[in-house]
Parts: sequence; structure tokens; C-alpha cells
Amino acid sequence: MDLVTAGLQFGRYVIRGKLGAGGMGDVFLADDTQLGRRVALKFLKPETETDPHAQRRLLREARAAATLDHPHICSVYEVGEAAGRQYIAMQYIEGETLDARLRRSPLDLNEILASAVQIVDAVSEAHAQGILHRDIKPANIIITTRGDAKVMDFGLAKQDAPASTGGAETVSSLTHHGAIVGTAPYMAPEQVRGEPLDSRSDLFSIGVLLYEMVSGNSPHNGSASIFPSL
Repeated sequence: MDLVTAGLQFGRYVIRGKLGAGGMGDVFLADDTQLGRRVALKFLKPETETDPHAQRRLLREARAAATLDHPHICSVYEVGEAAGRQYIAMQYIEGETLDARLRRSPLDLNEILASAVQIVDAVSEAHAQGILHRDIKPANIIITTRGDAKVMDFGLAKQDAPASTGGAETVSSLTHHGAIVGTAPYMAPEQVRGEPLDSRSDLFSIGVLLYEMVSGNSPHNGSASIFPSL
């Protein structure tokens, strides 16, 4: 049962309704009473909100996304806590996930090319800032009402920050060698095996994503495995 309902206020945000749910948290539409705009608020799920690891992961998502200023990456406004619950205030994007869009109807060539360029450019910017997304998949891409693609959900992002910054946690404090994170159908072989990752792992996931955008099917639907060594 949701502990966040319409009409509740958290800090300067008033909840309007639920937008969706993911593996880590629930996302709600809210009004920013100070700036007069709509935002998306992400809360940890009730069963994990007291889990220190989940709390660090929520903060890591906010820090990773907040360092990125790109038109095709969902913006993070702030991290806050109210009524004993931590939240991320993010840009509210009108549209639908790429996952929902692909289920509704096939994409035409122009849509595929435009979205592909935008997604690759967004992930390239993240890589330039030392951030690996590690969970590129259709459910983490929003297609706006204008047809633009926005990459979101940096909950599994790996950020290697210099020790001198003192602020951002490196992935070593949150995961360990042999730990498997991500979404299996889109994971690179080394990610499946829990091995160290680099930017090529995200590129593999993008390749799977593009295959699905073009064909309408996952490359895993055939009898041959793309992980022959596993």
C-alpha cells in the first residue's frame, strides 16, 4: 500500500498522483509550490526506505544525474527529506516510455534515427563525465509528446569520482566484483558475469535497444544465444 497519496505535502511539493513504479522506487507527479511547476518525485518503496543501501543508491542516482546537463537526460532538481522519507525531485516529462511506445506500434525509420542519435548523444555525455548508466533499456527512455528521447533512471549508475571531491561515492562502496546489476536482456556478457564494466558495456546495451527499436523484437527471442560462452 502506498504511503504517498494525492494531497500530501513533502517540503514544498504537493502530490497530485502516481506516475509509475520501478524496481527501486515509486514516482509521483507533484506541484512545486515555490516555483509553480510540475515535477516528478521519486520515493523509495516503503519496504526499502529504511535500507541504508537503498538510501545510498537513491542519493547516487541524484548525484549522477545532477552532474549531467544535457537536453536528452532527465534533469534532477534536488534531493530532500520530509515526513521521514527521502525523495528526488526531477523534471516532469510528458510522454511515454520507449517500452510502452514499442508495444503500441512499430517505429518508423525517421523516429528510430532521431531517437537513436539522441540516446547515443546522451549516454556519450554521461561517459564523458565518467558515468556509466548500467541499465539502458526501453523502460528507462522517455519519448516526449514532441518526439524527443530522454534518458532517465540513473539508479544503477557507476560514478568514479576523485577522492578529493569527498562527496560522490564510487561504485566500489556500493557494489563488489561478482555482483550483477542491470536488466538481464540488455546486459553485456561481462555485466552478466559480474565483471568490471566500462563504457563498452553501455554500448552493448544500446545495441540491444536499437535492435529492438528496428525489429520490434528482442535479439534473445531466437534459439541462438548472444552469450555463447555462458
